[in-house]
Amino acid sequence: MPTTAFLLALGAAVLHATWNLLLAGAPDPRAATAAALATALVVFAPVAALAGGVDGAAIPYVVASAALETAYFLLLSAAYRSGDLSAVYPVARGAAPVLVLLAGIAGLGGQVGALQVLGVVLAGTGVVAVQRGHETAIVLALATAATIAGYTLVDHAGLRHADPLPYLWLVTAPSAVLTVALTAREQGAPAVVAAFTPRTVVAGLATFAAYGLVLAALQRAPAAPVAAVRETSIVLAVAAGALLLHEPVGRLRWAGAIAVTGGVALVALG
Repeated sequence: MPTTAFLLALGAAVLHATWNLLLAGAPDPRAATAAALATALVVFAPVAALAGGVDGAAIPYVVASAALETAYFLLLSAAYRSGDLSAVYPVARGAAPVLVLLAGIAGLGGQVGALQVLGVVLAGTGVVAVQRGHETAIVLALATAATIAGYTLVDHAGLRHADPLPYLWLVTAPSAVLTVALTAREQGAPAVVAAFTPRTVVAGLATFAAYGLVLAALQRAPAAPVAAVRETSIVLAVAAGALLLHEPVGRLRWAGAIAVTGGVALVALG
């Protein structure tokens, strides 16, 4: 793997862990998520407009992915309301590629190798270790992982008909609008307005920037090693939870997070 691709993928991992840290540590994760998405939608509109095009054939995939992304952000913010970053993030992030692999076993995603099966077992063991004491949040995190797996499969097909950045923006637009609308209805518009802070602006910018770094890495290296390096975000998120949010990260949660990271790496490289 070229050094440039490695650094780009590592940067994507840092940014992904960062925006999750910012939202998980916000006083109101749901309102913060709405504000971050609105920020990303506005700031990256001109970037998406200049970055390529989208064929009409991509529209059904955009609609399906947008629905899944909306569920993703609502579930993720709900999980952060009831659980620690260091417990939720490894499950939400780590279980998703495992679920995609299970779809492959079911005949939806190609062949499955022995290393990948080992990765599923290792990641599953890690999830069990991480979840102790955070059962409600972990259920939400697993549901979040299911939405990630869903839109991953949808986007894999949809991107055959569109350039990545405008496709991402079109997927984000309805999910941002719906998340803002639902949050305003649930908590009132002033709660959403109050959530527009430097924290949420940075989080919104980091969501798109992380994806951009991944695309740049994929231009320079195969998908498997890029995906494996990205999963270092799991360990980074656990460290951030312990050091910055002062979460009670014991040996078992550390071991679980490392097991999930290793398992997902095996899934990617297998």
